[in-house]
Amino acid sequence: MKIICIGRNYADHAAELKNEIPTEPVIFCKPDTALLPKNHPFVYPEHTNDLHFELELVLRIKKVGKHIAPDFAPKYYDEVGLGIDFTARDTQKKCKEKGLPWEKAKAFDHSAPLGKKFLKLKDLPNSESIHFELKKNGNTIQSGNSSLMLFPFPELVSEVSKYFTLKIGDLIFTGTPKGVGPVSKGDVLEGFLEGEKLLHLEVK
Repeated sequence: MKIICIGRNYADHAAELKNEIPTEPVIFCKPDTALLPKNHPFVYPEHTNDLHFELELVLRIKKVGKHIAPDFAPKYYDEVGLGIDFTARDTQKKCKEKGLPWEKAKAFDHSAPLGKKFLKLKDLPNSESIHFELKKNGNTIQSGNSSLMLFPFPELVSEVSKYFTLKIGDLIFTGTPKGVGPVSKGDVLEGFLEGEKLLHLEVK
């Protein structure tokens, strides 16, 4: 399975990092080793001193597809969950300064922990306006809504499928809203989708 991530999909997040607002989806990938195994603790990686959280809605692909038109894209997914795109911000800065790829900053082991389950889109109050939030140590630090995406789900799936054949079980991290920031050992992160807690992570 593949983990495909979308960068800068919320204008307010692009602005907080002083990045240009993209005119097409920014796509990068993580290996399957970026997932955090079930019941495995999340350990602060040794190669960074500035680890940032980015809470995202995650689509799970349910059928094989290539060159999918946006109108047909919803046939390829019917569930959404939560995931954190961890970023070693200091490593990313060094890579960007040298014009190098970002894999060391974005794709390291356990950098993409998922929530405990996925929810059916049809069971949500409004599948085109999905609210989600992240709490750190009990305080809300990110609050987003899918209606604010620069590129909504169908457009993302269509764009990604131009370059990668989508297969059953592939995951698409759809971008993070504003409010990203650092974590420290001892922090507790909790992710909520429409008020339901799907993600609980303690930083060791």
